[in-house]
Amino acid sequence: MLQILLAVFIGGGTGSVLRWLLGMRLNPLHHAIPVGTLTANLLGAFIIGAGLAWFNRMTHIDPMWKLLITTGFCGGLTTFSTFSAEVVFLLQDGRFGWALLNMAVNLLGSFAMTAAAMWIFSAAR
Repeated sequence: MLQILLAVFIGGGTGSVLRWLLGMRLNPLHHAIPVGTLTANLLGAFIIGAGLAWFNRMTHIDPMWKLLITTGFCGGLTTFSTFSAEVVFLLQDGRFGWALLNMAVNLLGSFAMTAAAMWIFSAAR
């Protein structure tokens, strides 16, 4: 059990630090769309799709790596709570169009990235 907790902890901490760095570096690039949050969500969606497809094929890999990458790293990297707060801030500022665009790009983009990664990494046999 301790190994499982450590895997999730290490992955989660690493993903969280990367999310923070992306936000600090990229969010100032656009006045309404938090580009760092979007990047974290799209990257996390792609990584989890790739990871799930890859681990599904590589059954000999220690399951601890799957926990570290999917539950830990991707869980720490992706930012549904931050995303939700940023949408609320846009709505509170009366920027309804930007809020809707932000929701659409984050949600549809994340689904597309996950599906693309699963397709790419399932086909790469």
